[in-house]
Amino acid sequence: MPVGVVGLGYVGLPLAVAFAEVGERVIAVDVDERKIAAIAAGESYIEDIPSERLEAVKGAIEATTHYAPLARADAVLICVPTPLTANREPDLRPLIDAGEQLGRVLQRDQLVVLESTTYPGTTRERLVPLLEEGSGLRVGHGLNVAFSPERVDPGRTDYTLRNTPKVIGGITPQCAERATELYGRICDHLVPVSTPEAAEMTKLLENIFRSVNIALVNELAILAERMGIDIWEVIEAAASKPYGFTRFDPGPGMGGHCLPVDPFYLTWRAREFEMSTEFIELAGKINQQMPHYCVERIERALNDVVKPVKGSRIAILGVSYKGGVGDIRESPALRIIRVLAELGAEPFVPSLPTLGLDSAPLDDAVAGADAVVLVTAHPGIDHAAIARNAALFVDLRGVTRGVDAANIVRL
Repeated sequence: MPVGVVGLGYVGLPLAVAFAEVGERVIAVDVDERKIAAIAAGESYIEDIPSERLEAVKGAIEATTHYAPLARADAVLICVPTPLTANREPDLRPLIDAGEQLGRVLQRDQLVVLESTTYPGTTRERLVPLLEEGSGLRVGHGLNVAFSPERVDPGRTDYTLRNTPKVIGGITPQCAERATELYGRICDHLVPVSTPEAAEMTKLLENIFRSVNIALVNELAILAERMGIDIWEVIEAAASKPYGFTRFDPGPGMGGHCLPVDPFYLTWRAREFEMSTEFIELAGKINQQMPHYCVERIERALNDVVKPVKGSRIAILGVSYKGGVGDIRESPALRIIRVLAELGAEPFVPSLPTLGLDSAPLDDAVAGADAVVLVTAHPGIDHAAIARNAALFVDLRGVTRGVDAANIVRL
């Protein structure tokens, strides 16, 4: 029987391709008709899935906007977005919609696995009731439900879906057993845990660990700059310790679909248990303020060469949240650009129609800029050469560390 995948973004499309590559038929569902058309044409829109891979298995993937075909699936994986509202609270509307529609077509003995990152209790308290109400089935009596958090790191090639350990938590032991068998077809290492709540918390711990440590090193970077200490030299020295230290580098802030969002799912849930997760929230606050600090750094750098930020032409290098990928979700570059524009600067960036900004050839942008700001370091670009040729180069990623030049300013 086929495997169903709901939500065909950075998580869902790789899953669909992985199952198709091991010989499974796949029913792929998404509300975006453009994605459905791209899959049918074998044209990938995800960096981690080359079009050649998708083209090779497109005949095994039935892509559709309708949920009805999922009635034929043995298992259905839900990979829909779990964003935040404007008030930084969980927005489960995509998940609720998927649960309601899937519940109407579920058949006895099917397995449903939620992969979307969320707070502990979502699978049991929010998803299961939707599935049971829509289908008339009950978990343990014709319905199997589990949670298995996605661990996608876009652009990474050393750890893939195949060799990244897969955490699995079932509502019942039978649910866990079904999910373990399913993922064993495409994953080499499975990590079963006792409950979906444990699996949900595992994902949040992974991302909160990174968020807190990034906030720590960002705060130290601000302090080191005021003290006249090279934070990059300090990090290199600390990283020489073979134990008890994990390296994190400062930067303009966090982006992507996980780090800026996931910690707030837990802080929101914690309030229901009469607890304020001050440590986690402080880290989020520090990281959210980093783009504003970076603008201040740019302003001071311009001031040092007797230029006002108003009217200055500023080339922004790297708008996506991470090097080597095209994803701009929650990218700190967007906030830096907006604040600079509000101050009267004239930023030049890759095409961003939503901000009313057009692209500029790299050489022209550097030559005509009062300042070049490196926000995201993409591979294949000689940033050192750009720095040498720029009137002023503001390095927010530390790629010029070790280079002593009057026109280079580092975070």
